[in-house]
Amino acid sequence: MAVIRTLCGRCGVGCGLRAITGEDRDLMVEGDRMHPANAGRLCIRGLEIAEEVGLEGRLLQPIIDGRPQRWEKAIAQVARRLSAVIAQHGPDSVALHVGDGLLTEDYYVANKLMKGFIGSAHVDAGWAANDGAALAQRAAYGEDVMPAAYEDIERAELILMIGADLAQEHPVLNARIAAARADQGVELLLLAAPGEGTSIEADLRIEMPRDGMASWIAGLLRHCHDVGATDGDYLARSVSVPDDFWAQLWTRHDLWSVARSCGLSPVELRALYDRIAAVPRIVTLFGGADEGLARAVIDFHLATGRIGRPGATPFAMTAAANGMGGREVGCNATGLAAHRGFTAEAMAEIDRFWSAEAMATGPGLDGAELADAVRDGRIRALWSISGDGIDPAWLRAALDVVPLAIRSTPWADPERDGRGIALPSASWVEKDGTLTGADRLISRQRRLFPLPGEAKPDWWIVTQVARAMGWQAAFHYEWAAEIYREHVRLTAYGNDGARLLNLRRHAPISNPAYEELTPWRWGELPFDEGRFPTPDGKARLLPLS
Repeated sequence: MAVIRTLCGRCGVGCGLRAITGEDRDLMVEGDRMHPANAGRLCIRGLEIAEEVGLEGRLLQPIIDGRPQRWEKAIAQVARRLSAVIAQHGPDSVALHVGDGLLTEDYYVANKLMKGFIGSAHVDAGWAANDGAALAQRAAYGEDVMPAAYEDIERAELILMIGADLAQEHPVLNARIAAARADQGVELLLLAAPGEGTSIEADLRIEMPRDGMASWIAGLLRHCHDVGATDGDYLARSVSVPDDFWAQLWTRHDLWSVARSCGLSPVELRALYDRIAAVPRIVTLFGGADEGLARAVIDFHLATGRIGRPGATPFAMTAAANGMGGREVGCNATGLAAHRGFTAEAMAEIDRFWSAEAMATGPGLDGAELADAVRDGRIRALWSISGDGIDPAWLRAALDVVPLAIRSTPWADPERDGRGIALPSASWVEKDGTLTGADRLISRQRRLFPLPGEAKPDWWIVTQVARAMGWQAAFHYEWAAEIYREHVRLTAYGNDGARLLNLRRHAPISNPAYEELTPWRWGELPFDEGRFPTPDGKARLLPLS
């Protein structure tokens, strides 16, 4: 019997687990009272991990064109076939899909191989469909930084929750809010679609269509502007405002139109807006998929100065367990590692740091556009690294038609294992590395059970393929800790303070210290001095699309 502190990995909250393991993969789990994300709380999905440790349905050895093979031959075949595709069709004929269940070390090496050595940015990320908030944060702050922490829930006076699904999809978060209401007297205002979230206890519930919620927030900002409840000093010092921003807001989000959308009279809505405007510490919780909603929420917090202070912040929840880790290493189609974009300076810096062989020179394709490229024959090789076995429909169709299909997965798939290449990887309870929660909290996922059969970590598989393709020096990793250290150094490389993502304090971390790593949050309290990682140090208000 062993007691291991690890992570749940079922949603963006990033709850800590206290796992008790026994013989024959016996497992009991409970919430880790020492973990800042959940403080011992655990929902049903976390408890269900104990029911998913069996080996039924597992892929336990590499399979090439329907035949089991040893790892040496499988790696050689992947490297040979990928190299042939690149030589004949170019780097942009190769694409990568990464699922939701990967650790930061997995994302890092996959992204490095694709963008620094194969030379393609065609990276479809399982969490990218929920990164509208990432786009808005990058546009508003100059960097994809989540300014909130879970502790802000207890520090707030008012929590504005936009969408009942937030509470339903993140039960531990909902329990934390309930405790803050009971213990600290925090008020909860819920905007919910008609008929949704009726079981959620809120001080005030307003029903309105989902597509009207961004307009409701914009109406709140317009009202604050009209009654002098914006923070003029903060705007002048810390925020850049487009010339026509207020004019556009005034013409499109009048009190009467917004009132009709939520079933309140203009008088009632004005009174509610006045009440909200008078509360200094507001946390606005919302899902991260809708970029328009994210823009409206961020605008409200910037224009009223409710950011960079405890208990006053916008808080976009990510659905994927380690979507934040994937965003930090840039494992998507639109960015580079360490919160860099495809600028000439960033590409040159990363090229030097990696000693890259073929640096990607611009954003790639993902989602529907990538699916179209597969159908058109532009994508000749597609590698799917999926940690949870749940693939989008377009990906499953693409794997059936692309000439070279490679799957790194814990799960056998009789319909697809007969063609292409299938590589056995670790399931969640066998993974070892780090994960970043929605509030920038980095925690350790620790392996609970030995890898079964010939299954290997995802980062190991990518590393071996890269070596076989001739890039041994750049992919020298033998331990996950080595990848973590390189990721940390890259966040600090060329970073003179222009980016908040800077993990330099962990650059010298030893392997034993990595094993014992306790949860820590990077960024301290972002934007607390009213300065942002933009060229002029100011945030930007974003016109609603």
